[in-house]
Amino acid sequence: MADASDRPVSGLSPHLIVSNAAAAIDFYKKAFGAVEVARHMAPDGKRIMHAAVRINDATVMLADEFPEYTGDALGGTPVVLHLQMTDVDTFFNKAVAAGAEVKMPLEDQFWGDRYGQLRDPSGHIWSVGATKQKLTEEQIKEAAKAAFK
Repeated sequence: MADASDRPVSGLSPHLIVSNAAAAIDFYKKAFGAVEVARHMAPDGKRIMHAAVRINDATVMLADEFPEYTGDALGGTPVVLHLQMTDVDTFFNKAVAAGAEVKMPLEDQFWGDRYGQLRDPSGHIWSVGATKQKLTEEQIKEAAKAAFK
């Protein structure tokens, strides 16, 4: 697997929320020739909390649903539109001022990003992130254990 830290600092990446992320990854590999870039398992070892695949030079992120944290299940929108950038605070605050609803507050996260989620007036979920520190897979696993307690 390639290192996920090579993702662009700008651009838009779809982030699909699915009921079986491992099966979706396998399908994308077989059907579209996807290359798996990253896979981070939840501490329970059963669900994927974040994965990324590359299809035709485009990155698609995906994860299993975590309704206990997001309040949504697949009955809501199963897609998150992700923006990676450098000045995430300014962007987030501008969106809130324009009427976006804070779904997940902008905070420093255990995987090294400053990250938050917004719901636009049409109901779509947007996530924004800025990489603050690059962590190893082992550091992310340990930090996830602490975060999921």
